[in-house]
Amino acid sequence: MTVTRGLEGVVATTSSISSIIDDTLTYVGYDIDDLAENASFEEVIYLLWHRKLPTQSQLEELKNQLAENAELPKGVLEHFKMYPIDKVHPMAALRTAVSLIGLYDEEADLMEKESNYQKAIRLQAKMPAIVTAFARIRKGLEPISPRKDLGFAANFLYMLSGKEPEPIAIEAFDKALVLHADHELNASTFTARVCVATLSDVYSGITAAIGALKGPLHGGANEAVMKMLSEIGTLENVEPYVRGKLENKEKIMGFGHRVYRKGDPRAKHLRDMSKKLTELTGEPQWFEMSTKIESIVTGEKNLPPNVDFYSASVYHSLGIDHDLFTPIFAVSRVSGWLAHILEQYENNRLIRPRADYTGPGMQKYVPIQQRG
Repeated sequence: MTVTRGLEGVVATTSSISSIIDDTLTYVGYDIDDLAENASFEEVIYLLWHRKLPTQSQLEELKNQLAENAELPKGVLEHFKMYPIDKVHPMAALRTAVSLIGLYDEEADLMEKESNYQKAIRLQAKMPAIVTAFARIRKGLEPISPRKDLGFAANFLYMLSGKEPEPIAIEAFDKALVLHADHELNASTFTARVCVATLSDVYSGITAAIGALKGPLHGGANEAVMKMLSEIGTLENVEPYVRGKLENKEKIMGFGHRVYRKGDPRAKHLRDMSKKLTELTGEPQWFEMSTKIESIVTGEKNLPPNVDFYSASVYHSLGIDHDLFTPIFAVSRVSGWLAHILEQYENNRLIRPRADYTGPGMQKYVPIQQRG
């Protein structure tokens, strides 16, 4: 029996959804660079779920389906108001809300192909409303209903702030959603597939995936990057701060990746958007600090930035609370999770690996009176 810690290098399944080959990320064979520059997030959702880009009519149908299912049940909104608001991280609220929404879905336990697809539509549609509603309720504000005339990215920003977003903000957010949509068999996606491989329902699979994404070694890294930038504060503090971390062998979040050797192909798109947005908002220091950190860490450790590093300053420039960064990751990645869940159902086999036992050998039970 061969033991591979973290399953590194282990091929656990076949999939036609996304690939990472020679540091190139593709969705259904389309290079991420091509999609980031040209595709909308709604097109990417369709691509991941149907393995082809939509026609105009197919895209409009998907947009209409998402718009029709974007409202949250009132019970979910009321549930948010019961939380100990000052102690609840938005990822915990998101995880609980997704599970709760399953209680309102009459088809939650139906396993027919069409029922599962409709659940995918409903979940994808409601994710922005969950995150934005919680974000507002915890500040004592009323949730804002989605508008049917706005696209997915624009609607999220509108429901968060109550203001119709500027085109540059919509472009930046839409691009971030495209870049985060899927990433082969990452930890949260694998968790979702393990869960539904038992033939558990879609809501359970997504709840499990959110639980995995919550960890700082996965989705939580972008929030940690912004925390680091805030701690540094000024461009002059970058070098002593980063070199101090390196000397103490402390991890600097947002660098390196398990499956990339030459660098994360998604990072450059968010780097460009970070530069534009920080200049637009009059806070270029966030981008300048980020590039200086990159120069030191990549130069010293040969670790290029990953997608989380520049997404932090992008989201900050859009006026988004730092602890919402990981929930936003989930708003995008749910499209990939759902694609993998539907694929798992199509050709299912229970995922049940083995463990190499390293405990004591055969032992004999000793009555409690005789134990030392």
